[in-house]
Amino acid sequence: MFRKERVLGYFLICILIVSAIFLISATSSDAVPLSFLLGTPFPTGASTTTPNWQALPPYNLLWPLWSPVLSPTDPVTGLPSPLVSTLNNNTILPVQPALFWDPARQYPFFLYNIPLIWGGGLTYFDAFYGLNPWPPSYLTDPITGLPSPISLTSGFATLSPTAILPEFVFTGNLLYSEQYGIPITDLLTAGDIWGVLPLSGLLPI
Repeated sequence: MFRKERVLGYFLICILIVSAIFLISATSSDAVPLSFLLGTPFPTGASTTTPNWQALPPYNLLWPLWSPVLSPTDPVTGLPSPLVSTLNNNTILPVQPALFWDPARQYPFFLYNIPLIWGGGLTYFDAFYGLNPWPPSYLTDPITGLPSPISLTSGFATLSPTAILPEFVFTGNLLYSEQYGIPITDLLTAGDIWGVLPLSGLLPI
């Protein structure tokens, strides 16, 4: 019982953080950086000259080239290479959670494998709505059921890494572990994804 209450408490914290982001953004003439709201120095979408993202089919969602664990260096090219080539429901993630980003949103999502005993496929964590089957409804054409890829600007590849909140990753991992029985120690932390320990956070990572 205590574990479920703890998961719910962390989930509510995520909702409060995201609600604050949208509330402040909605009352400001300019977009409010996530790092400003949280007092963290993480980059939040400004352009750089280094490719940081790669769009993956079939939805054009961005995969982080800046994450050493999600995009290890290719020994042939010497460049970071995504662990997967697609993000459809048949994709099997070698490590989890995987981070992906729609630049139209203030925060990234986190993707997990659904164990075969539960039917397989993927599930994703949203800080507002918890764990849900992949893909999100807005990425699917409501009539045909086919993928509806997002539109990207020409400079998407050089957007800076999006902020990673330890609270989001930790809560997503707890919900996933609770629902599917996967040990939380088998899952990546925010520090693992970023490649270094986060500089600040409300909860343990």
